[in-house]
Amino acid sequence: MSVIRNGQNTRLLMYGMLLLTLGLATFLCGVLLALPRHLLPYNEVFLAVNEAIVWYSGVPIVLGLILAMADLFVLLAYKRSARAEVRYDAVVDPRVIVALTAYNDEASIGDSVRDFMEHPLVREVIVVSNNSQDGTIERARAAGAIVFNETKQGYGQCVFRCLQEAILRSGELVLLCEGDRTFRAYDIDKLLAYIPHADIVNGTRTVERLRARSTQLSTFIYYGNLFTGKLLEAKHLGRSTLTDVGTTYKLCRRATLLTLMPELTPAVNLEFNAHFLDVALASGCDVVECPITFHPRVGISKGGNTSNARALAVGLRMILGIVTSWRFVRS
Repeated sequence: MSVIRNGQNTRLLMYGMLLLTLGLATFLCGVLLALPRHLLPYNEVFLAVNEAIVWYSGVPIVLGLILAMADLFVLLAYKRSARAEVRYDAVVDPRVIVALTAYNDEASIGDSVRDFMEHPLVREVIVVSNNSQDGTIERARAAGAIVFNETKQGYGQCVFRCLQEAILRSGELVLLCEGDRTFRAYDIDKLLAYIPHADIVNGTRTVERLRARSTQLSTFIYYGNLFTGKLLEAKHLGRSTLTDVGTTYKLCRRATLLTLMPELTPAVNLEFNAHFLDVALASGCDVVECPITFHPRVGISKGGNTSNARALAVGLRMILGIVTSWRFVRS
């Protein structure tokens, strides 16, 4: 029994997923090499190499399956929350502090601020500009936001400053979002419906009919994001269900943020949202996902969704951060 109890903190499913992915990728490479092998001289030599690749790809596949099954069928029962019933901690004051990140978003920030300001449950809107070189600050202030400029460059620095400023305000709830119009204030009502069950409600953009036809979430990014979310879910097996680690739209209890802030590393850049969720789950927070709408960006994107190549780089850094607890991922 002590062995099983000690296994509660193991990451067998996470490592199993990685080994399975490695094995399947190796097997696919071996299969694809079969065609050019017939077109090259020394076919017998290449045949031996080809067969070895296909044969040995089974090693990580088998190991991955063993680790995954051990976690899912033996340890999962001990990793899940001991709470017998669904959590329900009602919020006394449902009004929220909205904190928006912005970087050269003059084309969108004014409309974004006004959208949130018009929601009846928004106390006030904070905008943190990350050294914007355009009229972002002026337009945000003109729309009624409380504006700050974060001089340390990087998305993680900007989000961290947003959270710092938000927790200085009174109230129970903080809403983190971006000022690029990809999200809408009316989804606050959805997030509020889930917050009694959680410390953090993470908005997920993965529901097909809730996404506009043309957004930054390409098919490649969609499935890459889903894989990374499931990898993080596997790391914290039994703690949460995750499908979107790249979303910036989330509702947090202020008391939860007060405990998390010392554990967060603002030097983590475009991967900060995955880092935030990882730290929250490691700290024992209840994270629940809520489907939200996702819209085309207004203005030019500067984040990890500018291209599939850049998204791949960000995704690989997220995976590295998740596996190594963010020791090697810094801006």
